[in-house]
Order: sequence, then structure tokens, then C-alpha cells
Amino acid sequence: MTPPVAPPQAPAGAAVAVLPARYNAAADLLGRNLAAGRGAKTAYVDDAGALGYAALDARCRRFASALLASGIRPEERLLLCALDTVDFPTAFLGSLLAGVVPVAVNTLLTADDYAYMLGHSGARAVVVSAPLAAVLREAAARAGTAPAFILAAPADGEADGEASDDTDSVAAMAARGAPLPQAAATRPDDIAFWLYSSGSTGRPKGTVHTHANLFHTADLYARQILALREDDVVFSAAKLFFAYGLGNALTFPLSVGATTVLMAERPTPQAVFRRLCEQRPTVFCGVPTLYAGMLAAAELPPRAQVSMRVCTSAGEALPRDIGERYRAHFGCDILDGIGSTEMLHIFLSNRPGEVRYGTTGKPVPGYELKLLDEAGQPCAPGEIGDLFIKGPSAALMYWGNRDKSRDTFVGEWTRSGDKYRQDADGYFIYAGRSDDMLKVGGIYVSPFEVEAVLAQHPAILEAAVIGVSDADGLVKPKAFVVPRPGQRWHDGMAAELQAFVKSRLAPYKYPRQIECVAELPKTATGKIQRFRLRQREEAGAAG
Repeated sequence: MTPPVAPPQAPAGAAVAVLPARYNAAADLLGRNLAAGRGAKTAYVDDAGALGYAALDARCRRFASALLASGIRPEERLLLCALDTVDFPTAFLGSLLAGVVPVAVNTLLTADDYAYMLGHSGARAVVVSAPLAAVLREAAARAGTAPAFILAAPADGEADGEASDDTDSVAAMAARGAPLPQAAATRPDDIAFWLYSSGSTGRPKGTVHTHANLFHTADLYARQILALREDDVVFSAAKLFFAYGLGNALTFPLSVGATTVLMAERPTPQAVFRRLCEQRPTVFCGVPTLYAGMLAAAELPPRAQVSMRVCTSAGEALPRDIGERYRAHFGCDILDGIGSTEMLHIFLSNRPGEVRYGTTGKPVPGYELKLLDEAGQPCAPGEIGDLFIKGPSAALMYWGNRDKSRDTFVGEWTRSGDKYRQDADGYFIYAGRSDDMLKVGGIYVSPFEVEAVLAQHPAILEAAVIGVSDADGLVKPKAFVVPRPGQRWHDGMAAELQAFVKSRLAPYKYPRQIECVAELPKTATGKIQRFRLRQREEAGAAG
């Protein structure tokens, strides 16, 4: 069996650890817990039961052995389309142990999306939760590919999840044969796994990450910002197939021997409340949309029924009002941060004891940030600019997309696509996505800034702001708002909201039009898709 890897330590005075010449992230995450005597400790609790660290290690090693025995070779890809059960970490870590490259994908996509990903990745095998298998089979037919199918839990779909003549199952593979005795002899910079970008501006991009990237995000954010501990219980509403969720519910807790709660179902406020009250996690990871929904829900539990010591937020900037109301109710802070698929996890964050709601905090140790203006020059203090990041967890490239790779990965720096400004105390303040920014009267207006103010109104749950052309062809802000439950829209509400914004922001920033909608278009991570609102407006104008 592969000897356990002692967690590398950063040199004195440095934030970033130096990894050994041979490094396999799965062997490290599993081996360090066995070496620390945590074999009997619970690693995962999912809807079906609990799994200890020793059992997880054996499960992953048997899956790795069975994967290689099936003819899948190191460096070949395996598409991983699985709900959050113990089968996901089994397949993900087992693939890494075997040197096979898992490609984790969103479980909410269409057959057309999966067909593209199967063709683009060239995946030899598909691990898919049984309820999703029919969509993946249709995708394989559309792509003209014939990958091996491996069913994952929950088993309420195809043949109740049982293996058949042309399928295997994660459970069966993880129960048979001998565990893989030796992990693949990978290097820190070897390709470990892919994640697909959200594809909000075209086809999703296959973002290629290394074994080292998993280590660095856990060491720099989970250890140095969250101060994650062995006695923590971690629950992430963000799913494992997202970069954010993969760190929250796999890399981070395994790096310290914590226990992780997994939830296969959709993260509604009610489903989240049930886990918060029954499993009593100490660390909870959500997104702004979910936090807003939780605070608006009638079932919001009292502080005494939960055990959270800290919460995290990413995916979109957290409005100040939501953070302050959450802290007042639960007595714990939400650490708002920003990460990306390209950087794997959070590189800019608030931190315990230094939370400033309305900002995204300061750089995570080991990362450097810079803001550049439209001419590519450093921004003056307080000026809005494009955010670039330099850090050890940057992806290698977008697979098969040299032009996009060159545009995003610029030397040591990664272009984020986000606009920020920095205040006098060094805190970074979100100004929106680069393609969402508005210029009103020649002055930049951040949609997020206007949205955050609208969300402070007691009648509004959430808002989205885009630019629309007026009769003179000039761009002006338009807001789409979702009322809170129980609130009714009336004729004077738009004027009331406009006055509300004017009382809190510079007058030129107020939305000239306000439309009430039942819901906002969003990605699966909860990010508002403003481009869909723009497309709708453009189609309406053309009609």
C-alpha cells in the first residue's frame, strides 16, 4: 500500500508549501488520515448512512483497482455526473489513485450539453447517478461515443441502480477485488481532473487542474482562513461538481480529518434547515441566493437549534444586508469570498474577526491580486478595474482551446472577468462582471451595487440590473425585482423603489425602469444570468 504522505509545510515566512517531486492528491488526503489514527472516525454522512476513513480508503482503492482492470488507462478521462453521495468521493479519489482523470460535470444539464462534453473530453467511462443515466445514454448516442457506464447512488433510477450486462456500479466496483496497492506515481503538476466552466458566454470550457491545486486550496483557504479542524462537521449546499463545492465537501474536510454531511437533493432552504438541525454542522457553505431564501423562509430555525461557528459564501457577491441579518439571527458570520473554476477555490475573502460586509475582503495567503484599467495600467485607489490573480492553484489551460487559454491565463496571472475597486483599508469591493458593467453618462455603474440597495428594501427578495437603451439610444439601468413572500406589487412600488435607491446612491445610478418578475434566470450555482435578461429585452425591442 502507498505509504501515507506527511502533509508538506510551507518554508518559514512563506504561505505556499513546497510539494515533493512525487505527489498524488488522493493518496495524500486518504493516507494522512490513516496515519493520524482516524480510521474509525466518520468521514462522510450521506442520506444512506455513514462511512469511516478506513472504509473510505478501502472503497477508493478497490474502485481504482476495478477501474484499471476494466481497461481504463491512466490519463484517460472519466465523466463524473453524480449526485452528492459517498459514491462521488469514491469515484473522484479512486480515479486519482489510478491516474485516471475525472471530469466532474453539472448534474442539471441537458443531453445536448453532455453530448458536447463527452465528445470534447473523449471520456472512456461515465460514472452517473442512476436517476440521470437515461439522459447520459441519450447524450452518448448523440455524441456517437460508447463509454462504459458505471452507475452511482442514489439507486432510484435505471434498474434500481443494479449493474446489468452493459453497466457496472460504483458500489460493486468498490466491493470486489483487492485494493490498489500503490497509487499512480503522479507529480504535483500532472493533470489530475477537469471541471467545466458554466458556459454563460458560449460552450463550456474544460478547465484542467493538477494534483497540486487540490493541496494548495486546502492549505491556503481551509487551513489559513477557515482554520478548519478535525472536530468540525462540514456541510456544503454547493454541490461537489462545482469547484466551490469540491473544496468544501471533499478536499477541505479530508485535509484535516473532519466529518462531511452530503445531501443528494436540491438545496432548498427547507432541505438545508433539516441538515443544520439534525446533523448540527459547525461549518456551512452556501451561496447568496440560498442565504437570502433561508432568511425569508417561515421555517428559519432559531439559533439554539444549530451549531454553526462559521459560514462561507461564494458564487456571487454577498449583499451587506443579508450578511448582517444572518449574523444577527444565528450569531455567526458569513465569510464572503470569490473564487473561480480557473483558480479552483476562493482566493479573495473576508476572514474571522475581520468581516466587513459589503466587501469581498482581502487576498487569501499565497495569492496576489491586481486591478488594471482599460489601458492595462494599474488602477488608482478607489478606481474600478479588471481583477487579475496570481496564485498556486491556477488551472493549466482550457482543454483544446488555445485562444481562450491565452486570453485568460496571461503569464503568471489569471484574468477573472470581474470588476473590483479597493478601499483605503485594502478591502476589495465587487463592481460586477466585466461584461455586465454599465456606463451611464460616461460613468461606470455597477449592477451589483444597485441590486444590493434594492435588496435592502423590505419588500424585495432579490434584484438584477441591466442596461437598456432609451429613446435617444443612451444606456440607462433597468431593474428586475422579485418580491419577498407575502409582498404584493402595486402601482406605486416602482416609484418607491426608485426613491429608495436615490436616497442611498448617487442619483444617476437609479433604475429608470423597474419590472416585477416571479424569478430571475440563474446558473446552477445561483449566479444571476443578466445576459438572459438582456437577450429578452433585445428580443422585445426587435419584436
